[in-house]
Amino acid sequence: MADQEEPQLYLVTPPSLDLGSFPDLLGRVLDAHEVACLRLALATRDEDTIMRAADALREVAHARDVAFVIDTHVVLAERLGLDGVHLTDGARSVRSARKTLGADAIVGAFCGGSRHDGMNAGEAGADYVSFGPVTAGTLGDGSVADNEVFAWWSQMIELPVVAEGGLTEERVRALAPLTDFFAVGEEIWSQPDPVLALSTLRDAMR
Repeated sequence: MADQEEPQLYLVTPPSLDLGSFPDLLGRVLDAHEVACLRLALATRDEDTIMRAADALREVAHARDVAFVIDTHVVLAERLGLDGVHLTDGARSVRSARKTLGADAIVGAFCGGSRHDGMNAGEAGADYVSFGPVTAGTLGDGSVADNEVFAWWSQMIELPVVAEGGLTEERVRALAPLTDFFAVGEEIWSQPDPVLALSTLRDAMR
């Protein structure tokens, strides 16, 4: 449940990355900012590409005591010794993932803007739910997770909540009192200096 404590950072990898340079860049970002969790979220479905990226980034994350989860791929999370999985289909796969990965694994669920999906995910055993995007755009169906969803969740539900998708300084300031984590991805990786870009968003959380 969100309270007046400062939200924590949750990093999401870009959808494609260069293993020749990205691990070093990630290390610099993690050395500059305290991050609670890193999510591998590659667009590719190529198993070898995902496994090589997971091996490289797990080493970077775990060397800094940062939990490392993977989008969707429950079997790979188990095989590669990752800390858990982030599910993108609301509550539907939570119970199965929990059974496969065990009680100690992190199981998170992206629930769009649906309180109902969020509650079902929590009841099924999710460790957190994420809502987003938090800024209106043209991707997907154009829906947005507004302040009201986060305000209601922070008042009514104990389960940690994550805000993600379309983060701007303005939206971060508005949501900081209402969320436990901000999942930051393309907002920083698309910038010339990701460390500085994350500093800007971090300042908006305070």
